[in-house]
Amino acid sequence: MTPTANGLVPLEHLADQDILAWHRIRAGNPLLDSPYFHPDFARSVHDSGSPVHVYVERGPAGDATLLLPCHVSGGLLRPVGWPGADFQGPIAAPDTAFQPLDLIAGRVRGYAFDHLLTGVDRCEPWIESRQPSPFLEIGGALPGYLERASSAGRRKMTEARRLVAMAERNLGPLRFAADTVDHDELARVIELKRAQYASTGAPDYFAEPSRVALVHGLLDRRDPAFGGMLSTVYAGDQLLAAHFGIRADRVLHWWFPVYDPALGQLSPGWILLREIIMRADELGITRIDLGRGDDDFKRRAKTGEVEVCQGLVTRSSTRLAARRLQRRLVTAAKTSPLGPQLRQISRRLRGRA
Repeated sequence: MTPTANGLVPLEHLADQDILAWHRIRAGNPLLDSPYFHPDFARSVHDSGSPVHVYVERGPAGDATLLLPCHVSGGLLRPVGWPGADFQGPIAAPDTAFQPLDLIAGRVRGYAFDHLLTGVDRCEPWIESRQPSPFLEIGGALPGYLERASSAGRRKMTEARRLVAMAERNLGPLRFAADTVDHDELARVIELKRAQYASTGAPDYFAEPSRVALVHGLLDRRDPAFGGMLSTVYAGDQLLAAHFGIRADRVLHWWFPVYDPALGQLSPGWILLREIIMRADELGITRIDLGRGDDDFKRRAKTGEVEVCQGLVTRSSTRLAARRLQRRLVTAAKTSPLGPQLRQISRRLRGRA
């Protein structure tokens, strides 16, 4: 029987034709080519122990015309994969207008987003801030990237080549694995990332066991259409840097990069990025999405950027006012000369937003 009603559906209750519609809509819209919009990302999150619901809108024949995967947390909807989803938004067929307030029904009192892809219909009233989300176009491997890169990006690639020679002199031959299925190596990536979170005061993404299960599950997905990708670079027996990301077809999302802090003078992250770009053609990757932010690495490496938005859809003016006050406090804390203490408060507030 073909479903006909709009509304929230547990992921496991989606009909096969709904999943097919999801694939079809995504394939027809280049703006949805990020791995985060792939139905298998939602499935992987759900299977890791974080239940996923999907808001579905249907056409007159009962076919799905809009799907929005999310988590239900009390009366709040959050995008699937939160807080680790770097692109968010509805998977909508052409000429299907997203009506955000339609989400606010029954027990749902709000829809919070922090990486909503810009341009989503009718979300403007609830957008509180916008940030760049840089990317690298790497079709043609290293020569293709260098043609598109900024002068700063080209300089860093030249510098990385020199630093490879230094690393090999001091530590041993360079060994690069572009796409390795090694759960021990992934556990080391998680360990290094958690140490980084602790040293900077950032929320520990991996404190939640389901998120550890998620990345290990993604690593076992071997389909180029969607799956995890673990890359490592060693000099001799010394790990310089590693990265775990997700890919969908020709797009790789830069998700959890790590390096040995003791080897920071070698710019190990740039060495790793250069090795991946050099092998882009054989890997079948033409773009690397770096995710939201404008840190030095992203500013130098990027060849372009899109915009993502933060905000809350709600009918409550009181809740909106409280959110905007919180956002102003977070911004003030981040830029305050009072330093690390206020910035740690900022991170805690942002984690609850």
